[in-house]
Amino acid sequence: MMIHIEQVRLRLQSHAGPVDILRGVDLDVAAGEAVAVLGPSGSGKSTLLMVIAGLERPSSGRVAVGGCDIQDLDEDALALFRRRHVGIVFQSFHLIEAMTALENVAVPLELGGHDDPFQCARNALGRVGLAARVGHYPAELSGGEQQRVALARAFAPRPDLILADEPTGNLDRATGAQVIETLFSLRAETGATLLLITHDQDLAVRCSRILTMNDGRIHGPGEADPP
Repeated sequence: MMIHIEQVRLRLQSHAGPVDILRGVDLDVAAGEAVAVLGPSGSGKSTLLMVIAGLERPSSGRVAVGGCDIQDLDEDALALFRRRHVGIVFQSFHLIEAMTALENVAVPLELGGHDDPFQCARNALGRVGLAARVGHYPAELSGGEQQRVALARAFAPRPDLILADEPTGNLDRATGAQVIETLFSLRAETGATLLLITHDQDLAVRCSRILTMNDGRIHGPGEADPP
């Protein structure tokens, strides 16, 4: 099982008092599976992804990725685990403005100890159609090109798991469609497990399974909120 989540809860403090963001989430995703999680804004989708990535610690419950209970890892071990096993694609790209496209893709490869990070990064950028843009900075790239750099960065280390959080949210429909074609093509090539957070039903149907999140809980088809 690539992802196993058991009764995960996350409570955060606010000026108005405690807020329950995740309210007893259970989720299993098999290796090689592509799963979409639909739901309205504020339902907890992005927080769930952050918990799975180890970027947010749950208040309680178990989070296992690739058989590793990541809630038991310290920050250094979590960072190493992500570099080796997880690729993340954010809605807002999260590229380093002072680095070229090539450098942005090479950074996680260098940190992961790859033998030839820049050649691997160059190959990854070529795979997403950006061979001619390797020396350009993010400000010199369109939104769609920036997201393709982010895809190259996520897939270049060939991780076991790809987490994509609204990857077309900042793109127009035509550009978003091109990015999604690239995402699913790369996933097919690498065999990576994909967890896709989205509010777009047309995008969700590209996955093999669709789940719905509402009010901090996740449901399968036909399931209702518990009382």
